[in-house]
Amino acid sequence: MSLSHEDRVLDVLEEGECRRLLTTAVIGRLAFTEGALPAIQPVSFAVHDGHVLIPTRMGSKVAAASRGAVVAFEVDSYDVVARTGWNVTVVGPSRIISDAAEIRALEPLGLSPWAPAPQPCYIAVRIALVRGRRVRARSKAEGIGA
Repeated sequence: MSLSHEDRVLDVLEEGECRRLLTTAVIGRLAFTEGALPAIQPVSFAVHDGHVLIPTRMGSKVAAASRGAVVAFEVDSYDVVARTGWNVTVVGPSRIISDAAEIRALEPLGLSPWAPAPQPCYIAVRIALVRGRRVRARSKAEGIGA
């Protein structure tokens, strides 16, 4: 059953909760600039050592666009029926990890790129800014339907 507008509450999430939720998602979206236009692409990822790590391949448009740029990364979860859920956005500078030794060191994370990757590399997005929000059902103490 869908909740009415009055039965839902918007919460701004604390940084710690944002970081925790970030680790629960499987797929995220990387926002970057391509040809002076905004672009968004779904990606697999892991959070490691203060960075969002995204496996890709050398020469991909994501790798080319992310090289040194400030990018945004977003994850979310939602209930379409109840119209509740949360989202977390990370903004930070990116860099390409292409050194073979660095790539081998990241293999235990078990990441696979979204698309096949004959020349694997990673995009590392430093978690410089993180913010999130949650839409949830109003609790009885908050007066559902009030």
